[in-house]
Amino acid sequence: MRKFTDEELSQEEVVALLKAALMSPSSKRTNCWQFVVIDDKETLQKLSQCKQMASSFLAEAVLGIVVLADPLASDVWIEDAAIASIMIQLQAEDLGLGSCWIQVRERLTADGTPSDEYVRDVLDIPLQMQVLSIVAVGHKGMQRKPFNEEHLQWEKVHINKYGGQ
Repeated sequence: MRKFTDEELSQEEVVALLKAALMSPSSKRTNCWQFVVIDDKETLQKLSQCKQMASSFLAEAVLGIVVLADPLASDVWIEDAAIASIMIQLQAEDLGLGSCWIQVRERLTADGTPSDEYVRDVLDIPLQMQVLSIVAVGHKGMQRKPFNEEHLQWEKVHINKYGGQ
């Protein structure tokens, strides 16, 4: 969902999103992830410029959750932070909210600055923390058609071995 209404989230909704993030699985229970919750419109506007393309909608969201992790705490920080990001999105959907993942790691701003450096500067994130994503959240500003199961790519599912029937 990249279109949101102006309706604020309730405190209960925000807490539910953060509980989902904090309960997300992590390797060896290292919990190397951390979250920066943004509801300030000016900051959301700044963060909406963290990529050359496909992040401007963050300015219209009522909440952004920056997902970061400490690579010194876990060698699989990317996977752990990715799981936490998707748990936030699943909880948002369960609450009837819209969300969209903004990839930050390995992306660039319009002027070529690494997106993670840009986000780190805006939010004063310590250097050892790595930014993976920002999850934009808000009340849905449009209705989307459900996924058409006729388009499922069953040929990409393999049984017992690659290419197995």
